[in-house]
Amino acid sequence: MGQEAAALFADLHARCFGAPWPEEDFDRLLASSGVVGLVLEADGEPAGLSLIRTIAGECEILTIGVARAAREKGLGRQLLTASETEARLGGARRMILEVSHTNTPAIALYDRAGYIEIGRRKAYYRDGSDARVLARPL
Repeated sequence: MGQEAAALFADLHARCFGAPWPEEDFDRLLASSGVVGLVLEADGEPAGLSLIRTIAGECEILTIGVARAAREKGLGRQLLTASETEARLGGARRMILEVSHTNTPAIALYDRAGYIEIGRRKAYYRDGSDARVLARPL
């Protein structure tokens, strides 16, 4: 999805996270080279989003999330798989992401998908939590 979807992404992000990104950020990112936005639907409604950026054979998940009301239905795994597929189509050979060390459900998802910790960013998030930097070959 392109810039025209910035409002949708901002709305979805707000339904996924306590500190949502503003529409302007999505507008800017969706206009950037190498960025692909994905929306996952459940029961005909947008339920999750992923924003990825592929550069020089590596793809970073900028944000990925499932709306609170749609969680625990396997949608996170579907969205992660779709993101990895898009990354491969974009020429990526490795996927990288950051996740709060306190986000136990997301960490479990990434562990099951074969991601390993390659680094840590101390006090990276607004709440002071560390970011675990995870990666896996595609």
